[in-house]
Amino acid sequence: MAFAIGPYCVDKPVILAPMAGVTDLPFRRLCHDQGAGLVVSEMVTSDVRLWNSTKSRHRLIHDTEVSPRSVQIAGGDPQMMAEAAQQNVELGAQIIDINMGCPAKKVCNKAAGSALLKDEALVREILESVVNSVSVPVTLKIRTGWSQDQKNGLTIAKMAEDIGIQALAIHGRTRECKFQGTAEYDTIAEIKRHLSIPIFANGDIKDPESAKFVKDYTNADGIMIGRAAQGRPWIFREINHYLETNELLAPPSIFEVKQLVINHVNALHQFYGDYLGVRIARKHVGWYLQTLADKTQFRSLFNRIDNTQEQLDKLEEFFVYQ
Repeated sequence: MAFAIGPYCVDKPVILAPMAGVTDLPFRRLCHDQGAGLVVSEMVTSDVRLWNSTKSRHRLIHDTEVSPRSVQIAGGDPQMMAEAAQQNVELGAQIIDINMGCPAKKVCNKAAGSALLKDEALVREILESVVNSVSVPVTLKIRTGWSQDQKNGLTIAKMAEDIGIQALAIHGRTRECKFQGTAEYDTIAEIKRHLSIPIFANGDIKDPESAKFVKDYTNADGIMIGRAAQGRPWIFREINHYLETNELLAPPSIFEVKQLVINHVNALHQFYGDYLGVRIARKHVGWYLQTLADKTQFRSLFNRIDNTQEQLDKLEEFFVYQ
């Protein structure tokens, strides 16, 4: 099931999708440990003037990460995108991923993300500019099109391959759909039939069975997992096992989940420091609690804790009673 992105061989077909505010360095490492073949960083703005913010500084730490290091950039100006790609490579990025899939208003209002799909000439300019500016592989994430009556995903995909994009991830919705309704996979299957570069299918893949269905239906080289990994990073090993054996893997024991959650929270404290680490840990623990069951009382208590050691102590106590 292996595929290559430039000189890099990815030996597991399940990929962690880039998610702003989620796929930071600690989470990428955790998902890789749990079986993700490729992990993609949070989206970094192409405006290098904004890179001095706390948020951007954390997103630009690439050097100690799992290889290959794939970094996603977003923007609508070809020259700025090229400069962002070059600077990320200098910081240690081994693959540059271009975002043309994000439907968020604050991204689309700046003519970036999936808003770009409306302007094929600008898409070409951005892709050529980035591909020609760096020596590392460049990949692309798109949607099936701008709207239901403007599904130009195949046109964009063919253009991307011609320009030198080395892998393509496709979310099975249009920009207009945002995350509503259900994803469709016919467009992804059609793109796969016409292209020779690796294709990754994304959208509504939430468990091993849906992953296998989408992979078989589209013939995609990889399956990209986004929101389903929040609070459940072991989904990568579950999907890998099911794709290989057609059998469901037993869920992790409560002891294993406890160790994973506590190690993750520890890693967040170390990466972000006490103040930010405590706050970012609340979000991730909230997702873990949804996976375990509805533990609203504990979540409410946990969200009031302002101390790193107390967070760890309360988690230890919580798991005693699971």
